Amino acid sequence: MKKVGLASTTFARYDMAKAAREEIEKQVTGIKFIERYVPGVKDLPVTAKKLIEEDGCEIVMAFGMPGGEKIDKLCAHEASTGLIQAQLMTNTHIIEVFVHEDEGKDDKDLKQLMHNRATQHADNLVKMLFKPEIMKKEVGQGIREGRENKGPL
Repeated sequence: MKKVGLASTTFARYDMAKAAREEIEKQVTGIKFIERYVPGVKDLPVTAKKLIEEDGCEIVMAFGMPGGEKIDKLCAHEASTGLIQAQLMTNTHIIEVFVHEDEGKDDKDLKQLMHNRATQHADNLVKMLFKPEIMKKEVGQGIREGRENKGPL
């Protein structure tokens, strides 16, 4: 049974982990989810690392919603750097699923964006673990998570 870690922040205004878990469960069985919750994005790197090292997760999704202020963007960058470092330290993928508060036009758009980004990254997780041939076919296609794809050149 594959173990998947889901790390979420309480600052986010939508439960992206729940949306991702439901999407993964639609596509594959035999997954054990281990969930952890933290206040903000800068808490995600150590939580993700612990999910890998202490809980034996084969892959982790880290969900967060940085605010729209300049300091929030700096904090998001620091959190991303920490997640990358945790990946390198553990040789394990951590899929960062961040939606900045100022990405949405309004609350409805922001909620839809958060749902789309979470479920589309859940699709990526399924492809990475179970269907790498599909991911190979998508290389160079300008696929993005959350909004419309850009398409190939």
